[in-house]
Amino acid sequence: MRSPTSVQTEQLSLMAKQAREAMASDTLSVVADRGYFKSEILACHDANITAYVPKPMTSAAKADGRFNNDAFIYDSAKNEYTCPAGEALIWRFSSIEKGMRLHRYWSSKCQGCTLKLQCTPSKQRRVRRWEHEAVLEEMQNRLSNAPEMMRVRKRTVEDPFGTLKQWMGATHFLTRRLPGVGAEMSLNVLAYNLKRVMNILGTNNLMKAMSA
Repeated sequence: MRSPTSVQTEQLSLMAKQAREAMASDTLSVVADRGYFKSEILACHDANITAYVPKPMTSAAKADGRFNNDAFIYDSAKNEYTCPAGEALIWRFSSIEKGMRLHRYWSSKCQGCTLKLQCTPSKQRRVRRWEHEAVLEEMQNRLSNAPEMMRVRKRTVEDPFGTLKQWMGATHFLTRRLPGVGAEMSLNVLAYNLKRVMNILGTNNLMKAMSA
């Protein structure tokens, strides 16, 4: 799947369910771009669909040369984090943001820490944890053990979109409004699929399959 817009980010689990139904399969693995992280991964998990989606590279701390959140190790038994200095960041409170329950953790010993400059310019380094963070961590471990999945995504997805964009030219869509644009895009996709099938099966075999 290509880099998503705000609307598309809500489509991963929906399209995955439709694909599984179309293939009449009990299991399905999906690979997508970073923008589909978080809630859509949970929806796939709940639907028993195996997702491979890399984590977004949006850490301000890492960009500033400070410890990323990955440097803080979570202990599920204690419900606390351990920071790079070995101190415990304990649970403080929870809140709802954008429909998600987030937990906050921090230590009361940050002020005297020798690693503070490498950690945070604030009084404490605070770590947020989504209530379903374990699902994301499980997926990240799965992706780390199968790095070839993202290469497969590029080989599978980039060619169709690159070809379609070349066919459609700089102006892309010639029609206006959603129904017209949808019909135009469907015709382009149909033409691409037919061309691919003819390249793979040959014209004669395609005609035989269509008439069977």
